[in-house]
Amino acid sequence: MRTLSVFALCLVFALADGVAKQRHCTFRVHAQANSQDTEVFATSVRGQISGKNVAIEKMPWISEQDVTAFSAYPAQDGTYGALIQLDEHGRVVLDTLSVERRGGFLFVFVNGRLITQLQVDKRVSDGKIFIPSGLTGVDIDLMKKDWRQIGQQKRQSH
Repeated sequence: MRTLSVFALCLVFALADGVAKQRHCTFRVHAQANSQDTEVFATSVRGQISGKNVAIEKMPWISEQDVTAFSAYPAQDGTYGALIQLDEHGRVVLDTLSVERRGGFLFVFVNGRLITQLQVDKRVSDGKIFIPSGLTGVDIDLMKKDWRQIGQQKRQSH
């Protein structure tokens, strides 16, 4: 009985910790896949540059858990753009992708929507992803709930 009580107590703390870390905003960066990859590994999206369907890897390389801060600004088309700052893990992954996938594309999704398609034309080692436009006011509000704005002090854990 004592083991069951300890297990139940641990489960309560684990669930509480999971709820406390729940994110409001999703951020995913997917790499372009080989068009011959099966549906297990790749899916198709309409490319913004070509207008044609493009294969992307199903598993994101970078997620909202890799973001530490952002800076948003109004874009000319009435939407918002943002500069996304990644943590050390995200910085290393982006650096690796920018070397290994040169000439290919990265696809940035925010809150489940394809926001931008970035062509990998040079090494990116600073851990920053630039989103030129396409974000909504709601997206920016959700980002503010999860990440500090660049230039602000680091968020305190609750």
